[in-house]
Amino acid sequence: MNQLQKGLLFAVIQVALVSSLGARLLWDRETSPRGWAATRGYDPNLPIRGRYIHISLLVKADTVFQPSQGPVPFLASGSENVDLAVENGRIVALRASRYTGLTVGGPQLRDGEILATLSPPVVYFLPEHAADPMRNPAAGTVFLEVTIPPKGPPRPIRFGTKVGSEIVPLATE
Repeated sequence: MNQLQKGLLFAVIQVALVSSLGARLLWDRETSPRGWAATRGYDPNLPIRGRYIHISLLVKADTVFQPSQGPVPFLASGSENVDLAVENGRIVALRASRYTGLTVGGPQLRDGEILATLSPPVVYFLPEHAADPMRNPAAGTVFLEVTIPPKGPPRPIRFGTKVGSEIVPLATE
C-alpha cells in the first residue's frame, strides 16, 4: 500500500466516523422526547469560545422540591440528582433512583411553578451572523427547545419565546 492509498483509507475512516456521529445525533433528535425549558444566561467569560453560549435551563421541579409553610420557601434547597421527562411540551425534573449526572438546585417559585436550575449548563452554537437571543431583554423569557437523549445532558435545538400561553420559535438568522 503506497502513501496515497494510506491517506485515502485514513480519509474514508475519518468521514465514516464523523458521519456515524452525525447519524446518531439525528436519530436521537427524531426518537428522543423533546420539550421547552426556560433559560437563564450563563457566561463563563471564555475569550476564545467563539460563538458558543452557555445556557442554564430552568426546569419544572414540582416533584423534586416541595414548598413548605413558613419563612423558608422550600424544604430542600440543595442539589438533587434527577431524570428529565416531557410533560405538556415542557421539560420536567423527576427524582432519580440512580446516578444520572444531572442535578437541579436553587428552586424558585415563578408563575405558580417551582423552577430549578439544571446542571450542567447547555452549550449552544450560534451561526456567525445570528443575534444572541439571550442578550435581548425585549423578547421576554427566552425558552430553549431540547431533546432528552437516553443518557447525558439535554441537546439544544432552537430558541423560542412565550406569546400568550404558547411558545413560538425564534428566527436564528
